[in-house]
Amino acid sequence: MIDKNVVKTLVEEWLQDKEYFLVDIQIGQDDKIVVEIDHADGVWIEDCVELSKYIEDRLSRDEEDYELEVGSAGLGQPFKVAQQYINFIGKEVEVLDGDGKKVKGLLKSVDGNDFVVSVNEKVKVEGKKRPVVQAVDHTYRMDEVKYTKYIISFK
Repeated sequence: MIDKNVVKTLVEEWLQDKEYFLVDIQIGQDDKIVVEIDHADGVWIEDCVELSKYIEDRLSRDEEDYELEVGSAGLGQPFKVAQQYINFIGKEVEVLDGDGKKVKGLLKSVDGNDFVVSVNEKVKVEGKKRPVVQAVDHTYRMDEVKYTKYIISFK
């Protein structure tokens, strides 16, 4: 079985001095290696090819045969690393919290493991007969939500 740390080291070597960041590495029982990278402006196929060749040049198929797949983190997929949250500040996201409550709102800020989503909610305002819709900030911890993902909009 191919060692995940070896692949991670190779990916991190390739990432040096580049604006890309590592999202995930998975190695299956059948030695299928899946590497996900991302970039604030999106991922170019040429860079995926370059990273794939870099890894292939440094792993020996004679020692252990493997299948390699290098790609970008899917646009509609849940975030896996903090840098993805940072890249989507100011964009609409969907959060499924630890209690199973789903909210949609604007990703407002990220601070360490915490992030803030501004959600439009009906709020009872003193002096008004009916609730008023206004933005309410909700703070979440990345490690306590079930997922957070970018909402793709074609508006």
